[in-house]
Amino acid sequence: MRRLISSFSAVGTVLLVNLASITGFALTSEPASAQAAYGSYVGAGVTVGVGEDNQGDGQQAGGVIAVRYKLLEAPLSLRAQALIGDNIAVVPSISYDIPLSWQTDFYVGLGVALANGDDPSPVGDKTSFAIQPGLDHVIPNSNTVIFGNAIIAFDAYRDGGGTAVSVQGGVGLKF
Repeated sequence: MRRLISSFSAVGTVLLVNLASITGFALTSEPASAQAAYGSYVGAGVTVGVGEDNQGDGQQAGGVIAVRYKLLEAPLSLRAQALIGDNIAVVPSISYDIPLSWQTDFYVGLGVALANGDDPSPVGDKTSFAIQPGLDHVIPNSNTVIFGNAIIAFDAYRDGGGTAVSVQGGVGLKF
């Protein structure tokens, strides 16, 4: 019986030492966390306007030029997109970047859709408040970024119709 108690005592001592080591390591090490996909980029791709005004104008396909400038110490980026369709719109925004992995982040941007002219752009034909949810993915071991987002512009048409929505996607190069 003494040998059994002695064995349990030895096992208990080993467990306590290991638990103390693990606890000490956990208390002294910094927590691991992913950071938003690093890097600014310039890219190009396609845009599709899926909203329309009361006259049926606005649904169109076109091109997009995208720029992201990543602020280094904060999970924020300055972004701008030029949407080229039946008309041109520029959408500057600031985004909050949420890392999903070391190469991918989700973001939500707030900005303004600057559109003007007789024909609607993919995001309408007047200046309006815009929300921009999207994803950036950096291809590992390269300077290539794949991006995709939507732009939702509120009260974006002069001739009624309300909200304009466009969807963009493309490829960029980090700088």
